[in-house]
Amino acid sequence: MTHPAPTAAGAPSSHSGRPTAGADDFAGADGPAGIASGAGVAEASAGSGRTEPAKSASLRRRATAILGATAAVAALAVASIFVGVADLDLATLLISRAPRTVALLLAGSALAVSGLVMQLLVRNRFVEPSTAGTTEFASLGILLATMWLPAAPVGVKMLCGAACALVGTAIFLRILRGLPTAQTLLVPLVGIMLGGIVGALATFLALQNDLLQSLGAWTNADFSTVIAGRYELLWLVGLLTVVLIVTADRFTVAGLGADLTTSLGLNHRATVRFGMGLVSVVVAVIVVTTGAIPFLGLVVPNVARIILGDNARRSVLWVALGGAGLVLACDLLARLLRYPAELPLGTVLGVVGAAVFLRLLLKDRRVTT
Repeated sequence: MTHPAPTAAGAPSSHSGRPTAGADDFAGADGPAGIASGAGVAEASAGSGRTEPAKSASLRRRATAILGATAAVAALAVASIFVGVADLDLATLLISRAPRTVALLLAGSALAVSGLVMQLLVRNRFVEPSTAGTTEFASLGILLATMWLPAAPVGVKMLCGAACALVGTAIFLRILRGLPTAQTLLVPLVGIMLGGIVGALATFLALQNDLLQSLGAWTNADFSTVIAGRYELLWLVGLLTVVLIVTADRFTVAGLGADLTTSLGLNHRATVRFGMGLVSVVVAVIVVTTGAIPFLGLVVPNVARIILGDNARRSVLWVALGGAGLVLACDLLARLLRYPAELPLGTVLGVVGAAVFLRLLLKDRRVTT
């Protein structure tokens, strides 16, 4: 006998006509506890009524769509290689254009998936590294490492940034425990205020130590400086992204809450720490290599949720592809808007991300009222 999937406390019910989301799902409702819902029962019951030909046809359609999206991202990557001021030759391709394009693909997909994981674990669809203070804490850690260990290699600074990002995320989660569970919009606002405080502290320290230019490079992504020999740390980000994709189901279950997660045989605290640890390393590596990319982990998972529904297992690959594609598109726009001059990617994506963020906030406010 199939029982309906449990819904997190305080999450409004959905009347959209879609099947109830399961444990593979996120953002099942718009409340703070609505990101994770159910334990996969609905998905299993929906699948049990399908015939084998229908299942095969559905899989073929999904595979075709994934291949189409991959081809679109590949087309953007090719365009990224051919757009630039300098003439394209073998040296330019190997030293500048190819490393920049690879860096865009790795950073975009990683931040988008990291935003999805944070939304699953925090159980709020407005959370991502730039709205939880994680990015600002990572910048502060890298700044402190530069001040105290100026001769340290980039890897050491990255580890310091990751450690501070993890501490900052833990502080953010601790603050959330005291917030009303029904106040969805309070969560990102608290994260933005926390990030603002940390950013002000970092700016003060950078001013005192003549490091404002370096801090500006870490807080606003600019891929114009990416060349061979200065982006290879991003391959670690690519590996961590694969780990996040493979383990997305565990993060979905952890988003159901400690009691239900434990009853399903999963260590809730260990899973949350593991996921937040991976996200912290991803953010620190991207900040120290290319600079912070705002709102990417917010925009892409929410757009995927609107289009594909609340199934995290089905949407995680789309989120990775969407993140890579959006970063490539915004980078092309940044290069072409004032050609031959170039805008920082963080500026262009910040405008796009802020507009989408405000749209989501206003939509959520109308739903809750």
